[in-house]
Amino acid sequence: MSNRSLDVHLFRNNTTILSWTIRYQIAIGVARGLTYLHEGCRDCIIHCDIKPENILLDDSFIPKVADFGMTKLLERVRREFSRVLTTMRGTAGYLAPEWISGVAVTQKVDVYSYGMMLLEIISGKRNSSASCSSGGSNCDVYFPVHAAHKLLEGDVGSLIDHMLHGDVNLDEAKLACKVACWCIQDHEHDRPTMRQVVQILEGLVEIRMPSVPRVLEAMAESSHSVWS
Repeated sequence: MSNRSLDVHLFRNNTTILSWTIRYQIAIGVARGLTYLHEGCRDCIIHCDIKPENILLDDSFIPKVADFGMTKLLERVRREFSRVLTTMRGTAGYLAPEWISGVAVTQKVDVYSYGMMLLEIISGKRNSSASCSSGGSNCDVYFPVHAAHKLLEGDVGSLIDHMLHGDVNLDEAKLACKVACWCIQDHEHDRPTMRQVVQILEGLVEIRMPSVPRVLEAMAESSHSVWS
């Protein structure tokens, strides 16, 4: 693709800074693509490795979901989940809790990965990044947990990529952040479907405030205590 992959524009020193309009377009486009994989095909297809490196951008920055090397058909996963789980390896930082714990996966693992990627689209930061807490203290906070807390505090503006210099639709940013935090909820039943994500981002369905994912928060606290 002429504009390469999404990670090039989000995380590398690139001359092209994606505008908020394009980022929002990409978020909706990827959600539509995943909706097609999950609901539009004869069998439900789980991509299993949604991340910026696997989102390609054409001349108009229209996203294309790529790299189907990890892809599994849901019926096959259901029939052979024990073997599939031992051979499937996703990307750290995008793996849903149920996948790590060793239970059979569903299309909601793609929803989780999408949520993590959506936080990266909003912030221009890797979801594995640490954030400085307020008050001038040098406290490392796992970025997705930090984002969930900031959303609850009504401070979405602090999460937005500083390279945009404030040129952002704050209503869309708040909505995108809500969607992302719903997508990374601990339990798959609490996460929306990708069809619902499209409807929410397009303003067709309202969404309430999500809670902070407790599994992520506990993992972040455990990791901090180990390394501090």
